[in-house]
Formats: sequence, structure tokens, C-alpha cells
Amino acid sequence: LIPLFVIIGSGGVGAGLYLMRLAMFNPEVSWDKKNNPEPWNKMSPSDQYKFYSVNVDYSRLEKDRPDF
Repeated sequence: LIPLFVIIGSGGVGAGLYLMRLAMFNPEVSWDKKNNPEPWNKMSPSDQYKFYSVNVDYSRLEKDRPDF
């Protein structure tokens, strides 16, 4: 039973860490509504916020949206 507890425990810890990463570093989440109410507007096209992306070089992306 020990390997079962280790596998289930590590899966739970991994899921918790991933949820914490989403809550802290995702541009759609705003914890500070007073100083930065819209953090998604301050993202540049070269910022990588996805966990994993296949064949995308974020340093070469150009701006494709207007400034507000």
C-alpha cells in the first residue's frame, strides 16, 4: 500500500502546485484590483504565460492588438 499512497500523494501535491501556479501567474487572474485592475492589458506579445507550448518562439512574436 505504500507505493499507492506515494503515487496518490505526489499526484495531489502536483495538482495543488499547478493550481497555485495558475492562480499566481495567469494574466486573467487579478488579485490586486486597486493598483492593477486589468493585468492582461500589460502583457506584451513576447511574454510566455502558457505552461507548455509546442513550436512557438515567443521572442519573435509581434504586437497584433491596439493600445487602449
